[in-house]
Amino acid sequence: MASDSMDREMILADFQACTGIDNIAEAITLLELNNWDLVAAINGVMPQENGILQSEVSQANIYGPHSQAATAEAAVAPPATSSSSSSPPSSSSAFCPVLPSRHIVERQPRMLNFRVEYRQRTVEVVVEEGSAVGEIKHILETELQVPISQMQLKGWKSGDVSDVTVLRSLHLPKNNSLYVLTPDIAPTASTSQNSVLQESLNQNFLLVISHREAQRDYNLNFPGSRTIQEVKRNVSDLTNIPVRHQQWEGWPAAASDDSMTLAASGISYPCHHLSVCRRSSPANNQEPTEECADVHMVSDSEGDDFEDASEFGVDESEMFGMGSSTGCRKAALMPENSENESDALLHFTAEFSTRYGECHPVFFIGTLEAASQEAFYGKARDRKLLAIYLHNDESVLSNVFCSQMMCADSIVAYLSQNFITWAWDVTKEANKARLLTICTRHFGSVVAQTIRTYKTDQFPLLLIVMGKRTSNEVLNVIQGNTTVDELMMRLMGAMEIFSAQQQEDIKDEDEREAREMVKREQDEAYQLSLEADRKKREAQEKEQAEQLRLQQIQKEADDEKEAIRLSLEHALPPEPAEEGGEPISKLRIRTPSGEFLVRRFLGSTKLQVLFDFVASKGYPWDDFKLLTTFPRRNITQLDPASSLLEAKLFPQETLFLEAKE
Repeated sequence: MASDSMDREMILADFQACTGIDNIAEAITLLELNNWDLVAAINGVMPQENGILQSEVSQANIYGPHSQAATAEAAVAPPATSSSSSSPPSSSSAFCPVLPSRHIVERQPRMLNFRVEYRQRTVEVVVEEGSAVGEIKHILETELQVPISQMQLKGWKSGDVSDVTVLRSLHLPKNNSLYVLTPDIAPTASTSQNSVLQESLNQNFLLVISHREAQRDYNLNFPGSRTIQEVKRNVSDLTNIPVRHQQWEGWPAAASDDSMTLAASGISYPCHHLSVCRRSSPANNQEPTEECADVHMVSDSEGDDFEDASEFGVDESEMFGMGSSTGCRKAALMPENSENESDALLHFTAEFSTRYGECHPVFFIGTLEAASQEAFYGKARDRKLLAIYLHNDESVLSNVFCSQMMCADSIVAYLSQNFITWAWDVTKEANKARLLTICTRHFGSVVAQTIRTYKTDQFPLLLIVMGKRTSNEVLNVIQGNTTVDELMMRLMGAMEIFSAQQQEDIKDEDEREAREMVKREQDEAYQLSLEADRKKREAQEKEQAEQLRLQQIQKEADDEKEAIRLSLEHALPPEPAEEGGEPISKLRIRTPSGEFLVRRFLGSTKLQVLFDFVASKGYPWDDFKLLTTFPRRNITQLDPASSLLEAKLFPQETLFLEAKE
């Protein structure tokens, strides 16, 4: 009984992943109408004209009356390629029955249609999915007569691509719209209309889309180069209505082809109003049938009705696969008992891309501690929320959540802009135990206990963590049973809480930086003042030292002069008396200060004695010259050994001192 319940859960998950029906009650109703026959239920919702598996004769005659389940499993087995048509189906499929090779028809290569616009011309190009972009340019060169070297092929969803890019790697839908630019080729007068179209391709259109069931309006901006099909896919992400179930009102009559660009569709510029609702499911009016004579699958070349699966990045070989299927289990997202967290996350990212495509959130490669540092501990303006994605392959919700939620363009863009996303795979018990240890170390036991309370079928989980001053806080835990719209609302709600806290942190940080700036300026001014005082003090000390040095030199010079003066004064002969036997010469000497020096000398006294007398009074003959009044003579130029009588300074004479120049 438990095995039957598990099989039905697997069938339900596969059915929802293939049809995009998120309402579990509706999906169960459709499966019960078909006696839980997966293929019959899928064909009932998405009928196809051409299948890849045909019944050659009545299944009852070949396999017996109880072979219906085996036939259904054979129907969903992937077709063999042309090079191995006699081989059994690939082991990568979720169902792996062994059937005779006559029941498998060769799989045709998937063809892609491109509608290429160039000035006034439109060229339809059909190529295989395995072709390169350069092959499209070669076809256009022949059709448009435009050299490849002067041709720019625009309109790719992933931006500009090189000529060697393989179309399969771009995950394109069946129908695509591109346009050619030739900047080096001047347009002629006949291309004026195309110039207007080219200008429209570069304009932004505002689409006001009313979701009638939710009674909600969406204001979406799209470039004119965006196709109607791309708009419908984006609306599918917001409203959770698959493209094939959308019913629109408001498109112009000219917008009959979903591969048409908005610029060429005839919508109003700059604003156009549309409305969308869910189309009634044809399965609601379908009567249950006992058996199906011919089982059909959608051909890979007719991917329009399965376009939703490709747009969410689900590989065709895994379209019906679940991680819990026996016999064809997928590779684990994360190896067990990996010693290095960075290596484990590199493996997780690579395997996630392999399963669900390259369009997914950017997972942080590093430890949870490093992710927390990146998110919480930078400048307040640069901080982000931390989103911790916990994956479990044992949950039936994991495949749908990853392909339709985590890989939705709107979710990927929002997470990349506002979150640091860190991921972990808890499928293995060892990895789960390691995660709980990491969470306990960084967030405390409450977060680890919270993770323990969730059962396997409630995974995957998306924990939204916000950093605070004292501790980190888990704002929200988003379970796998949600929709794109609800997921976006909860992410936006967390961002509102975070933004309010971030504004407070920015204000506090600005005030703190302002205080630090004032303190820094005060410290700088104080240091400048100290430096100025130091330089002033050093200048004063230097000046004082110089003055002391000069004073010392002067003092030494004065002391030397005084010593010389005293020695000269002691060496002078005594002054003779006025009345004596020898002739006396009385000399009167006027100093520069106006004072007079009066002394008597013997007439035979040498001029040197006169010079020594003047020097003993502080007027050395090296600095002063001794002059007579009339006639004016410089006595210091005479021979110091001559006597006063010989110098005619007898019996008396008035002299004056004058500083030498």
